[in-house]
Amino acid sequence: MIRRYGNSPRSGQRYQHRPGAYAILPSAGRLLLTYQGDPHFEYQLPGGGIDPGESPLQALHREVFEETGWRIAAPRKIGAFRRFVYMPEYGIHAEKLCHIYLARPIRPHGPPREEGHEAVWLDARTAVNSVANEGDAAFLAALIT
Repeated sequence: MIRRYGNSPRSGQRYQHRPGAYAILPSAGRLLLTYQGDPHFEYQLPGGGIDPGESPLQALHREVFEETGWRIAAPRKIGAFRRFVYMPEYGIHAEKLCHIYLARPIRPHGPPREEGHEAVWLDARTAVNSVANEGDAAFLAALIT
């Protein structure tokens, strides 16, 4: 069974299944995160939705690059969790299935390509306390303890 974090699904609300791939990217005691502005204004693990016909690893590489400008190497899946959320940028209620990977950030290739995102390095403990959702925080905390 996959653990759920955050809000319980609301009775009578339809949720669109939305699988995604997200990366924990450590280097020298710090973690590479993305800060997403409007409409969220929050720190997040870099990553996002898996497009039709795309593998989770393809999505992971694409999303990390779009949101941080960095290329990554040696991704290894460490787990998954579910969240039930409203996604204002898409106007949908979603059941997100978040596949979490541990990978190495290799090098930046410029600023993030996705509008409203900023690549941010935070020390590991600050990152755990700064990410916006409980699932991300739980996976980060498990790695640094």
